[in-house]
Amino acid sequence: MPVEQHSDPFEDRLGTALRQAGHSFDPDDGAALAAAGHARGRRLRLRRRRAAVAGGAASLALVGVGGALLLPGDDSQEPQQRSVATGTTAAPTPTTTPLPLSRADMIRTLQELLPEGQFGESDARGTGEELPPYARVVFDDGKGAASISMSLDRIEPGSDHARQIVECPDKVLTPYDSCSSSRLADGSLLKIFKGYEYPDRRVDTKLWTADLVTPDGHYVAVSEWNAAAEKDAPVSRPNPPLSKAQLEALVSAGVWRQVVDAMPADSAKPDPSVTETVPAGADGAAVGQTLADLLPEGVEVVAKGGQDTEYAYLVVDDGKGKSFVQVNVQPDMRDVADQLYGSGSETLPDGTRVTVRQGPGDDKAGSGVVMWTADTMRADGFRVVISAFNAGGQNRDATRETPALTVEQLRKIALSPKWDALR
Repeated sequence: MPVEQHSDPFEDRLGTALRQAGHSFDPDDGAALAAAGHARGRRLRLRRRRAAVAGGAASLALVGVGGALLLPGDDSQEPQQRSVATGTTAAPTPTTTPLPLSRADMIRTLQELLPEGQFGESDARGTGEELPPYARVVFDDGKGAASISMSLDRIEPGSDHARQIVECPDKVLTPYDSCSSSRLADGSLLKIFKGYEYPDRRVDTKLWTADLVTPDGHYVAVSEWNAAAEKDAPVSRPNPPLSKAQLEALVSAGVWRQVVDAMPADSAKPDPSVTETVPAGADGAAVGQTLADLLPEGVEVVAKGGQDTEYAYLVVDDGKGKSFVQVNVQPDMRDVADQLYGSGSETLPDGTRVTVRQGPGDDKAGSGVVMWTADTMRADGFRVVISAFNAGGQNRDATRETPALTVEQLRKIALSPKWDALR
């Protein structure tokens, strides 16, 4: 992609979050199809507002692959991770007056809130359009051109989606330099994330972000890069232009809440009078423990993690080096079975469908990384899919020739009846 960037920053930001949660997949990628089921399940639970962000490129990462998100000036490289404060007495969010903005107004407002500098190419969407408003500008404070984008939307306060936005990710899944999550005086939750456009750092494009969720459901996101575009543009400066304090000031500016309030009603919002039964996801801790219990002898767990439901990972060592192993356990996935299990799959006498894959890691994997996968679905749609890597993390360089678990061992683990206890 040339320096002229025509992608939608809002969709790109959500796309990154989706990749971190394993939601996106490329229909033309066989391994990625294995993640389709997870995408469908998470969409049911989180009810993503915009179908336009459902696409994207990611291979089978289930939950946890994908980009990282990120100092100049007065910032220090803070490797620690701070959790959201819980004891603060929040002041009420001030009442805002809706402020409709055109595309030109969005660009002008963003420019006025940035430090002194020169502006280049810009793009935007206003409040009266079908998709949420955003603005992007190329900004140069005299130290080199940088892309800065601002995106806005509504979000359900207190929802899983809102919580996930402001949580710092697991460093095993998403390498980054630092992340802080805090509660502001008005009760808003703020995350400042410092990382890289490419987790394997194949290119030194830095990505720094600020995400703000207010008690009234305003969602404001800022992204900045040390290049004139987020991808395929040469690095033009050591760091993005805005410091941590400047990112916080920009993302928390009151005008953005007024703009969100001017957005049209969300026609995609579900009717509260219509109920939808969604199968409960398996407890994440139980998923991880079951995987650990099924490991063959001689394989030691050296690290573990995951998410609340459906997904867990282990870092194991068989004496030959660390190997990342991840598992996803999903309820009834029969509606996507034909996508997940093609002509090369196997159907067992009890109706269980099985497919195995051996190939390179996804496009964000480290150098030399391979991924071996066993993907299974019982006759009632209950799905267990396990992948192993020849590195201690998906985004790290290979440290061994093959994963610690063979394809046969992965297949045996995925087909174990012990998973039935998680139905």
